[in-house]
Amino acid sequence: MWIDDPHALWRALALGSIAYFLLILFLRVGGKRTLAKLNAFDFVVTVAIGSILANILTSTSLSLAQGVLALAALVGLQALISWLSVRSGRFQQAIRARPRFLVRNGEIDDAALADERVTRGDLLQVIRTGGFARIEDVGAVVLEADGHFNVLSSEACARQPLTALEDVAR
Repeated sequence: MWIDDPHALWRALALGSIAYFLLILFLRVGGKRTLAKLNAFDFVVTVAIGSILANILTSTSLSLAQGVLALAALVGLQALISWLSVRSGRFQQAIRARPRFLVRNGEIDDAALADERVTRGDLLQVIRTGGFARIEDVGAVVLEADGHFNVLSSEACARQPLTALEDVAR
């Protein structure tokens, strides 16, 4: 059956439109960082926002007020966490993962691979994807706080100082 309840279609359209515009407002107030996905916490918030919006659109047991309050709470907490992170180094260290070297100067750090739960095969794939056929040509592979890998050439790492790598855990 195509339409079980025509009223539900109108409800989804009306609530969806209202929720959409309120979400845009919340995201503008919350700032660009709200959906930046710079780390795992940011990613989880982004997924949760999408889930709440989907529930507002499809759930008949969730009122618009409940959904909007949940969206506002998530965006507000994200803004608070970001604000605290910028103002307190200790707070930032407590909630944010640090990037980590997996390879330095062509040498694989097996302890870092084990700590970060990255297999040697996964690392080799990342190196190949970065355009390298020899590990010795890789200056560094960094596992970033958001889970992405960056592969840097030996030439790039030979230039000093390496200011973009100052926050990477050794």
